Amino acid sequence: MNLEERVLKSESIYNGAIISVERELVELPDKQTAHREIVHHADAVGILAITNDNKIILEKQWREPVRKPTIEIPAGKLDRRDGNFVDAVKRELNEEIRYEANNVERITGFYSSVGFSDEYMELYLATDLHPVGQELPRDKGEFLEIQEKTLEEAMAMVDSGEIEDAKTIMAIWYWQLKTIK
Repeated sequence: MNLEERVLKSESIYNGAIISVERELVELPDKQTAHREIVHHADAVGILAITNDNKIILEKQWREPVRKPTIEIPAGKLDRRDGNFVDAVKRELNEEIRYEANNVERITGFYSSVGFSDEYMELYLATDLHPVGQELPRDKGEFLEIQEKTLEEAMAMVDSGEIEDAKTIMAIWYWQLKTIK
């Protein structure tokens, strides 16, 4: 069965600093039509940063869309300064947690919410960390509380609902599975 939808018409609804929104009229496989609203977002990275004493580095920050602080792994979108995903990982580690990693490994890539957004994120493991020699400026308006947690503490935070961010939960579960091997 052919599941592809064919775009008949597309219009820009909003163009902002972080996202843009487009409304499409599509032809469905059965030849009927439907509207799709799509949020466009830059590609992004999430980083499972593990310290030399085997703790995850987490960030607590205010997230206005959910109107509360969240606890997350370091992450950010690719921008003009980055040639690729690994460049973004290195930049975000410096900007957000003030570390460099001697070892950066890709874990996986995924779409964050395929029902309405084209945001694609790659998840990386960063180990053999050491403090940066020269700090890059943080993004304007970015206020972070940095935490280090053991695997057991991080799992308890997921289990209790203290950590609700999908990329962070995925990273912690990956870390847990990696330690079982």
